[in-house]
Amino acid sequence: MNLLPKTHEEFSQAEYWNTFFKKRGKKAFEWYGEYPELCEILVKYVKMKDDILIVGCGNSTLSMSLYDVGYRNIINIDISHIVIKQMRDINNGTRPDLIYEHMDATKMTYPDEKFSVILDKGTLDALMPDAKETTVSIIDKYFKEITRVLRNGGRYICISLLQEHILRKLLSYFPVSGFMFRITRCHEAESKARVEEGSSVPVFVIIATKFNKLSQTVLEIALVDGPPERLSTTDDMISAVLSAQQSALVCNSLYKRSVADVGEVSLDLHRPGDEHPRYTVYVLDQPRTHGAKTYAAFIVPQGKETDWLFSTKEGRQQVLKSAQRDRLAIVTLRREHKFENWDAVKAELEDCVRNLAPAGLCDKNDIPFLSLGSDVGVRTVCYEGKSDISGPFVIEEVKKDNHEFRRLIFLNNPYVIQSEARLKEAKSRRGKTKKIVDPGFLACEHHIHMSAGVNAVIDTKIQDEIMIIGLGGGGLCLFLHHCFPKLKITAVEIDNAMLKVATEYFNVILDDRMKVEIADGIRYIKDVAISETKYKAILFDIDSKDTTIGMSCPPKQFLEISVLKAVAACLTKDGLFILNLVSRDKSLKQKVKDDLKSVFQSIACHAIQDEVNEIVMCSIEKHNPKEWRNKLRLAVIDLNKQAAARKLSSFKEAFDVSTLLESLSTES
Repeated sequence: MNLLPKTHEEFSQAEYWNTFFKKRGKKAFEWYGEYPELCEILVKYVKMKDDILIVGCGNSTLSMSLYDVGYRNIINIDISHIVIKQMRDINNGTRPDLIYEHMDATKMTYPDEKFSVILDKGTLDALMPDAKETTVSIIDKYFKEITRVLRNGGRYICISLLQEHILRKLLSYFPVSGFMFRITRCHEAESKARVEEGSSVPVFVIIATKFNKLSQTVLEIALVDGPPERLSTTDDMISAVLSAQQSALVCNSLYKRSVADVGEVSLDLHRPGDEHPRYTVYVLDQPRTHGAKTYAAFIVPQGKETDWLFSTKEGRQQVLKSAQRDRLAIVTLRREHKFENWDAVKAELEDCVRNLAPAGLCDKNDIPFLSLGSDVGVRTVCYEGKSDISGPFVIEEVKKDNHEFRRLIFLNNPYVIQSEARLKEAKSRRGKTKKIVDPGFLACEHHIHMSAGVNAVIDTKIQDEIMIIGLGGGGLCLFLHHCFPKLKITAVEIDNAMLKVATEYFNVILDDRMKVEIADGIRYIKDVAISETKYKAILFDIDSKDTTIGMSCPPKQFLEISVLKAVAACLTKDGLFILNLVSRDKSLKQKVKDDLKSVFQSIACHAIQDEVNEIVMCSIEKHNPKEWRNKLRLAVIDLNKQAAARKLSSFKEAFDVSTLLESLSTES
């Protein structure tokens, strides 16, 4: 096991422990494991020559197993004289040197520094059922006695389920008392419980090593295979343990029940020490399945995680149906990491995928891994930057469908491609081959609709002017600049970082026909309206940073009546206002259209198939709906001819005239 799950869901600690103790009943020792489950950890910290004290031994077989493998210096104590007599009777003949003594662990009679190891298997959990004052007082006595009878360099080894109040008490005492403090996890004990009980809780082993003089606090944790991770604060330790416990609850819940009613459950998978998750897993179930279950994991190749199928709940449900499995774990590979190959990814995920399996699975050891091919894909980061407006972003290159693409991704919304360009090879004057952006490729279908709107109103033989609010990576500007050689474009962009992105990575060229104004779009439009400068088209293609209003494009302030009137004032008589409107809220979209109708005489809408985007074209002129529809239809057809004339051959690949025409509706 080399990954640590961290659930996205919120689970109550009270619910977690209520569920556990109800299930646990009286079978205390089974949940902590016996020697076969604990030996791998114990042999690291308990040596044959150690003087060992087992506190609260009860009727556990642990000390007998240690004796049988060669440990001889073992003393067991328990507060129950009955259990001590029972254990003496059992061992007198076969293990004469195994000592059992009736003693209270909070009031031991042993001399100072007698033992090099003190073993506690569930005793602390039994002594501390709550955090009441009287309980804490008992634990203080217990810890002081442990400290007293333990030698310098000796180890208090405590096997515990680490309820939060117990964890906090351990951390409040041992690190400040000069102990090096480490928490490791016993996966073997958990596996046994999972097999025998059908579910499990994390079992932890605390190793507190006593030092008379420790120069600094040492906190370490090892929740997965591999070396322990050094942590800086006790809060970090608490967070890591609680996360492991909550994730175990998720896995247990997933084992017992379907998540079809809630849609999906998602978890992040971490490697110890990594700042960012390595994978995100979405678990989905088919509704109403009975009997033996089928289950598979689907690995999403790098670069495909932004596709609708994998980046949306609706898309992932479609993948579930296509996979024809009762349960599917869809795994995305996070962009902050490198991935070697398919086999390495599969090996890394196997344990976690197995832990997410449903009850009734025929063979949990043979869970198939599905994908779009046996290739995890390639994602190459070209540039990492930070915008004052949008936060951190990356420019990365990916390969898909036999092509290479360059993308702009804002990391606060990593499953949405902000801008995308297809790359092609070109020869320089010196004959060297280099990668450049293909100006004929429009990644977004709504840009095709917007370009058709531009074509409907400009005269390709003269220098008509248009304004575009929102530059982004500049894909739309680049296409229009190449498709219409006389067209003059003013792009208005509030984010100065985007100008560097567009010119240096997306091949936008600033010249006498293409200029970028770094300004607030609303203020710029209102200033232009006052100056009486006119444009043949004004395009709004701006994303909103406010996700609370149900509209992701444009920001709501760009649709205020005063702004719309300023836009209308900036248009020529036959000009068009072209708006990329993105909202799932039907009533909100209708209100926007009603506001547009109050300012403009005619509007036409392109509802893009399988997308939330809708392109709304507005005119200050009153149009006959039939004639206007025909004009836009001819503009769509002619756009293809214009692109072909400029040798923008890749444009035709993404261009379907009939589909565009079917989606067009006009209103006046």
